[in-house]
Amino acid sequence: MRLPRFLEKKRGERRTGSQIWGSVGEAAFYACLLLAGIVFGALLITGVAVPEWRINHDYLSTRAVVVGRGLQRRLVSDPPHISHSAWAPVLRVNYPVDKNRIETWSQPPSTSVTSDRETALARLQDLPPIGSEIPCWYDPDSPMTVVLSRGYNWWMWLLTLLLPGALVAFGGSGLYKTVRSWGKSEEHKAASVRSTGPAASMGQTPLESPGFPGIPACDNLVNSPGTILRYRLPIESPESWALLGFGLFSVVWNAVLLVLAIGAGLDLMGGRVDWLLFSLIIPFAVVGVGSVVLFFRRLVLTTSVGPTQIEVSDHPLRPGQHYEVLLAQGGSGMLRSLEISMELEEQATYRQGTDTRTERVVVSRHMIKQWQDVQLSPVSRFEIETMIQVPIDAMHSFESEHNVVSWRFVVRGVPDRWPPFCRVFPLIIFPRDDYQQQTHINETPDNTTQDIVR
Repeated sequence: MRLPRFLEKKRGERRTGSQIWGSVGEAAFYACLLLAGIVFGALLITGVAVPEWRINHDYLSTRAVVVGRGLQRRLVSDPPHISHSAWAPVLRVNYPVDKNRIETWSQPPSTSVTSDRETALARLQDLPPIGSEIPCWYDPDSPMTVVLSRGYNWWMWLLTLLLPGALVAFGGSGLYKTVRSWGKSEEHKAASVRSTGPAASMGQTPLESPGFPGIPACDNLVNSPGTILRYRLPIESPESWALLGFGLFSVVWNAVLLVLAIGAGLDLMGGRVDWLLFSLIIPFAVVGVGSVVLFFRRLVLTTSVGPTQIEVSDHPLRPGQHYEVLLAQGGSGMLRSLEISMELEEQATYRQGTDTRTERVVVSRHMIKQWQDVQLSPVSRFEIETMIQVPIDAMHSFESEHNVVSWRFVVRGVPDRWPPFCRVFPLIIFPRDDYQQQTHINETPDNTTQDIVR
């Protein structure tokens, strides 16, 4: 049997890695995550969930008589090789099982283990007195096992579902994807993705402009009318996506922290201290507070400058044609510089080994207008209308599975007291029509612009 080579083709001064060994490593990684989730979940289920479920469903109810009170001494080991004594108040109860009576020690639910013996003695005085009758539940398979309370430790159930569930879901889906694509060519994988994607399952194809295959549809770019010009372009600001990401993470993380904190508060109100729960809350609280601080910092940076809007007189655009463009900037304060430009960005998606990479580069930038020392007023926004001409040799918009050619208006500003901002407004450029291609040679390009400040 011949093992696959670790290195394959040589490219310049380096060699590409073996695709088989890369798939083996990827499968092993996801398999380890899946196995860790299964083992961790099994330990939590057998150690916490199953015993708690049996107490609430299988244990038999009866009445017990308190015949004694005392302290149970436990030896607790702390690293490095240090041991100390811990004390827990306990009750000795006598309860009937069939025709017999059994006596055993049990720890009441309202007590907790403490290293201070005096504190444990003080808590012992709060327990039911000797001779009193209390409810209890015993294990029918082992009658000597008795508990003095029932209920669910719901935060532990949440932990049991979240952590192992995330590991199993992530590891299982990754392993399934790796095994499914094992030994298949890149063409086969691409065809499989196209045939099983959401658009294929609904019997749809990617949206294209009618009569212009490969050019993305601009329906979502012309569904918002402008206040002065015909269309208002939607914004695709990376600042907004970053703010949304910080906000979602902060909300989800602090929701879990709130659940854990409520559980810890209920335990403290009942006189119990769950050290495992507190050990989870402390790092959760640090991350939660940090996420809130980062979110509000990003919120302040995003909203420190008012909204930006761009309107155009027509859409989609065509090379060589003239269009009116309106830039409106809200907010207050001073902008040291404000500019609007028209950029062409190319995007390529490709496979490198087992990774999918996406590269973006701006290949053309046409400065439309630039202003210095712009004073913004909270009462009325800064508006300026200018005439632009799309370059006669402009490449039309294009979108395929692995390549994208996209045009956009980009507004950049430098506030006086805040970090610079950049806001992107996508647009679509169609190819030149036949009549324009025949007559543009006789036309003299007019690159002058006329500004109308409002």
